[in-house]
Amino acid sequence: MKKGFSYQYNRIFASSAHSSYDEAEAIFPGLFQQTWLYIFVAIVLVVPFISGEYGLYLLNLWLIQLIAAMGLNLLTGYTGLLSMGHAAFMGVGAYTMALLTTQAGFPFLLALPFSGVVAALFGVLIGVPSLRIKGFYLMVATIAFQFLMDYVLVHWEKVTRGIRGIELSTPTLLGIPLKTNFAFYFLALAIAAFMLWGAKNLIRSRIGRAFMAVRDNDISAQIIGIPVFPYKLLSFLISAFYAGIAGALWALLYRNAVPEHYTLMPSVQYLVMVLVGGLGSIVGTILGVGFILLLPEGLNLLVSYLARTIHPDLIVFLAPAKSILFGALIVLFILFEPEGLVGVWRRFRDYFKIWPLPYISS
Repeated sequence: MKKGFSYQYNRIFASSAHSSYDEAEAIFPGLFQQTWLYIFVAIVLVVPFISGEYGLYLLNLWLIQLIAAMGLNLLTGYTGLLSMGHAAFMGVGAYTMALLTTQAGFPFLLALPFSGVVAALFGVLIGVPSLRIKGFYLMVATIAFQFLMDYVLVHWEKVTRGIRGIELSTPTLLGIPLKTNFAFYFLALAIAAFMLWGAKNLIRSRIGRAFMAVRDNDISAQIIGIPVFPYKLLSFLISAFYAGIAGALWALLYRNAVPEHYTLMPSVQYLVMVLVGGLGSIVGTILGVGFILLLPEGLNLLVSYLARTIHPDLIVFLAPAKSILFGALIVLFILFEPEGLVGVWRRFRDYFKIWPLPYISS
């Protein structure tokens, strides 16, 4: 019996059958997932060549914030631990990068992993006393750490230079100075891809499964033999490591490390990215970071357009409304789309995965 186009499409793209264990355990097990991966890779490689300087700047911010948000999602989305001090760990990584490159003479590529390690050590120091509590009380403990780091970064002037911060020189890779956003983009892209690959493999490992067991029910996890406290501490360590790497890249992008970049508000912003994108999802993290990064830009363009077309004084009245609208959109999104942007993506993906017919019978 001759099979039509619909059958062939579904057999190739929508089939969930696997011929081996390795194929079933692959990161992208089917042709459908691999096709979307190729499309995504093509986009991130082509976009910088057609973007202006400001567009490249936003792309660099997206990649750095993606690393930071992925670390927070490992802690909150996969392990179920709330944290409102993520930006503080980024600050530790940023100042470690600044001190190692300016005072100790480290090349930035060598200082980068050290920045993550130092931030991870701070994660352990905070995690040990904090993880005896959970839920709302854990979040309050991380806020206390955030305020403590805010104070230290501003007032320990002998090391941090206070509100002036520490200036960094232009990073150089293989003799090529990364002066432009275009040059910096490919460095940030390579590091972000490596960190996401590491997160994906971690989630698929025994450690990742233990994280999710702790998240779902820590008492049940302990009953079946999972040591809850060490895994919680490990999750804090890994999350802080990701934040330290992101903070170091942030300092390199801006050529300075200043306290105002690592306050409570950025910590809130990273938590919103994870919630809007989707808890416990790498794709959701990618989408959430892009949404939160681009939404203010879209609101700015809307306000500018209304001011040009209606009356210039409108910008004075509409500027405060942007913050209100920004917050309202986030709240409405969480209320009406609790799975986040990844839920929208999954419905879109599943529709086209079995397109044009929902079922194919033989």
